[in-house]
Amino acid sequence: MTTTSRLGIEATDVRRARTLASEVGQPIVDLARQHTTVSVERATLRLAGLAGADPDGTPWVNRLADVVRADTGLEHGVALPVWDAMVRGEAEDLMTLAQKAAAGSVTFRLPEGQDAVAARAAARSSVGAGIARVDRQRAAREQMIATVGDAPRKPWIYLIVATGDIHEDIPQAQAAAREGADVIAVIRSTGQSLLDFVPEGATREGFAGTYATQENFRLMRAALDETSRELGRYVRLTNYASGLCMPEIAALAGLERLDMMLNDSMYGILFRDINPIRTFVDQRFSRQVHARAGIIINTGEDNYLTTADAVEAAHTVTTSQLLNEFFAKEAGLEDWQLGLGHAFEIDPEVPDSFRLELAHAMLARELFPDAPLKWMPPTRHMTGDIFRGYLLDGFFNLVGALTGQGILLVGMMTEAVVTPWISDRDLALQNVRYVMNAAGRLHEDFHPAPDGFIADRARHVLGEAIGLLEQIRDDTDESGDPPLLAAIADGTFGLMKRPADKGRGLDGVARKAPGYYNPATEVLDGENLDGES
Repeated sequence: MTTTSRLGIEATDVRRARTLASEVGQPIVDLARQHTTVSVERATLRLAGLAGADPDGTPWVNRLADVVRADTGLEHGVALPVWDAMVRGEAEDLMTLAQKAAAGSVTFRLPEGQDAVAARAAARSSVGAGIARVDRQRAAREQMIATVGDAPRKPWIYLIVATGDIHEDIPQAQAAAREGADVIAVIRSTGQSLLDFVPEGATREGFAGTYATQENFRLMRAALDETSRELGRYVRLTNYASGLCMPEIAALAGLERLDMMLNDSMYGILFRDINPIRTFVDQRFSRQVHARAGIIINTGEDNYLTTADAVEAAHTVTTSQLLNEFFAKEAGLEDWQLGLGHAFEIDPEVPDSFRLELAHAMLARELFPDAPLKWMPPTRHMTGDIFRGYLLDGFFNLVGALTGQGILLVGMMTEAVVTPWISDRDLALQNVRYVMNAAGRLHEDFHPAPDGFIADRARHVLGEAIGLLEQIRDDTDESGDPPLLAAIADGTFGLMKRPADKGRGLDGVARKAPGYYNPATEVLDGENLDGES
């Protein structure tokens, strides 16, 4: 073979895989561009500075968007009706307008002629100020890294906190950073992805996690900035831009300088039964915000292996990675922002399980050489035997060292038994530190036999992924839906069958009408604030 691949993978096969991913993905992008959702419109209002909630806890963005939708329809967007009302003097600011709308004392219309021109200019100015703040936060991150320093090596060590109380999360996060964690992920409260609103304020009563709110983002970012200065290295902060409010949470992350966001193109569809069209529209907007904010996304392919067999379904992970890459780059993300997911989930009782894991991890590393891949520890086959679990995590860390992963999530020996104690996290970090100190550069020396078990397995999985992409591309049905929607409906990924005309949040989707206007999408699609490309 005339190739420099350590796995003997032909460049023509890699190009073929990416071409197929674009052929499968482009109809989804076209569909996303033709639609809007309630969360995209609310995210636009958030970028314009509307925040807070009414006495019942309903965010003002929800109140305002709901009234506009009732008066003029979602298909036109909220920008023109809202800023037309502002120009007409209905209120001096968005908060007052939202309050009046909720009280029924303002009626919205679709402006025409010069009224539409004035509304468009006012909307562009207000939303542009929010995007400018996102730009300043990106610059602030770069400045802080230049000032305090960055993590001294890769992979970045990624550790989770999940108390439910932001004021308990903060000291745990700071302690984890002092023990060597480079990235802190604040797990969201169970079920938040199914809420069609973003809770407001600092929260102290989450369930198996802490609610993602703008104030919680601000508090944790400030705390980790303090710890970054103390340690002399920038500590990154992660949360979750997924679920029914994916675009809004992405906007809040950009406004409050988060560094990574969980943002998978299909996770919400498969594992939360959110309508596929709603999800694809929302994920495109959220990824455009992440691209603008300089945020690294983490995708969720590891979740497929919690429901499907990690050996038999390995090619679906590769297929999803290729699709996630296409969707991400179309939205403006660069290679360094693509934390594509994969996981160490093969049953340890399977013969050659470690070699299989190594083959899958090496395949991901070769397909995406410039991406900071996110490598997930064993969870599905953790039994409660903490000694066995600690050993499995050591094997997982070793594969990370052998394959040059970019983001290594710390595995816990108490996984699936209890929410880990701080002492469990400390032992887990010791495991990572030992392996990385002893073997952290082993990927420079490791070359599997060209025709050996590992290389053969990697080529086989890539071949299956190419075959699956061909099958999806060529599968057409009477509905006229993009082929990927049919594949999702058939249970191709994670064994979950999710039809395009069902799922949570479908009633929040609208096909754009002629004249639809959104200044946020205008800017994020590449036009400047004057409307020029």
